[in-house]
Amino acid sequence: MYLLDKDLVFPPVELASEEGLLAVGGDLSSERLLLAYRHGIFPWFGKGDPILWWSPDPRMVLFPEDLRVSSSMRKVLKRNSFEITFNRDFPAVIAQCASVSRKDQDDTWITREMKEAYIRLHESGFAVSVEVWQEDELAGGLYGIDLGHVFCGESMFSKVSNASKAGFITLVEKLKKENYKLVDCQVYTAHLASLGAREIPRNAFIRMLTGENRTSG
Repeated sequence: MYLLDKDLVFPPVELASEEGLLAVGGDLSSERLLLAYRHGIFPWFGKGDPILWWSPDPRMVLFPEDLRVSSSMRKVLKRNSFEITFNRDFPAVIAQCASVSRKDQDDTWITREMKEAYIRLHESGFAVSVEVWQEDELAGGLYGIDLGHVFCGESMFSKVSNASKAGFITLVEKLKKENYKLVDCQVYTAHLASLGAREIPRNAFIRMLTGENRTSG
């Protein structure tokens, strides 16, 4: 396992363990986080643990054109049951993502340090939130990192049935119109697979992630 220090550098992702663990240590500065995401790496660690950096193989992604919307969700969206906004209340979205209880998870990985780091990224224009409102109450939402051609999803929450799904579908449809290459979903979940996401080899993901960066200078 690679031990990070104050230098802004990561080892090649091919050195990650079978589980995807690549490095430990460093910090959550905006510069390091952006460097990580641009190279297919993300932080994920529990409260009291050192900062752990991951790059799993295979990688779960959603190509916007592959988005699957069930007939029941189409009816939900058509009824305008929710008001969906972007970047209206990022701090509230990440706070809800941190506090919601999840199956087989005793504690949140979105620690105070993580929340502060992603709020800084939001303030600098890189972290994006999607809010799903019902009767002026926050019913669901999600947030992630916007790299300009790839959206790196981080977490979502739902307090009302279908709320987070409505927010995710609205986001992906927006990204499709703006010609984004893909949504990085990180690791497999049945929920994401039901929406059209699938696993691809990490090296294919990295090529799509970095190729645009090279051509754009």
